[in-house]
Amino acid sequence: MITIDRDQALRIAVRAQLLDAYRPESLVAMVDHLTLLQIDPTAAIAPNVDLVSWSRLGVGYDHSDLRFALEEERSLVEHSSYVRPMDDIGLVLATASDRLHPSALGWIDANAGFRADVIGLLAAEGPLTAAEVPDTAQVPWKSSGWTNDKNVDRMLELLCRTGDVAISGRRGKLRTWDVPERVYPADLDIPSYDEARVLLDARRLASLGIARSTSKVQGEEIGAAGLGEPVVVDGIDGEWRVDADALAAIDDPFEPRTALLSPHDRLVYDRDRALALFDFEYVLEMYKPAAKRRWGYFALPILHGDRLVGKLDAKADRKAGVLRVFAVHEDFPWEPEIGDAVDAEVEALATWLGCEVVRG
Repeated sequence: MITIDRDQALRIAVRAQLLDAYRPESLVAMVDHLTLLQIDPTAAIAPNVDLVSWSRLGVGYDHSDLRFALEEERSLVEHSSYVRPMDDIGLVLATASDRLHPSALGWIDANAGFRADVIGLLAAEGPLTAAEVPDTAQVPWKSSGWTNDKNVDRMLELLCRTGDVAISGRRGKLRTWDVPERVYPADLDIPSYDEARVLLDARRLASLGIARSTSKVQGEEIGAAGLGEPVVVDGIDGEWRVDADALAAIDDPFEPRTALLSPHDRLVYDRDRALALFDFEYVLEMYKPAAKRRWGYFALPILHGDRLVGKLDAKADRKAGVLRVFAVHEDFPWEPEIGDAVDAEVEALATWLGCEVVRG
């Protein structure tokens, strides 16, 4: 069993997530390496897709770059709750069963007529928003949550997962739907489940660098799925898995920088991994009452070099043209150089947003 020290583990994780001094050459190259961007509508500062992209690409990134890649170039594609490389869509469709509960498949089967109506309408008139698709469900979708009485939304989402429809773009904030033949490549190859699963798992581990052998968040595998080289991290209990290429490059020079991260950033998305490796405790507190928040509504984790060192509590007011900084939480007393680097990154964030920093 290979043993690595904690500093080596942290640098593997940071470098794999493109958060060292290296900047990807393009948005598409960045997403291809990270494998996905999680779509989340919360925009207290900026949507997750934009925050993650800015934190890697810098001030030159613009949301129009993402829209061009999705709708014009078609090098990226929106699928379910993620932006993915178009080159991966065959792998995603091949593993659709991982993202489809049997009850959902049963509901589709019970609504064969509704399913046919949706696909037929999109083939004839697509792309369309969900509001432009009539609800002809024979059996309503049953839910105790936000999906009650949203038969069209659920059918479109589930048919996207099965590969029968595709997201073609956005009209404002609304997704537009179409048949896959007009969105996905004509020569789309869908491999076997086993082949696709291994390839996706290997790509995820390469994007993480180091992970537990298996780890899940809300049913999604976010660990190594048993792939990679088994290692022991000195001072941390348990076995870890490291991407083979990352392990081979373990002694390469590490060039640090400071970065402000989205709460959904994959460096911190696995909260247990962040705590074990980085000794970084984090909870997204937007669903907590204000009086019970420790760090803020949408606090951004702060990376300095190979350490997660604190949280930024801030909110962008685009109309007023200000980035309001309510607090900067230090996980430990910072040396002046950390404070200066974080201040500079806050200013860079404000510049990218087209805002001025207002503190307090």
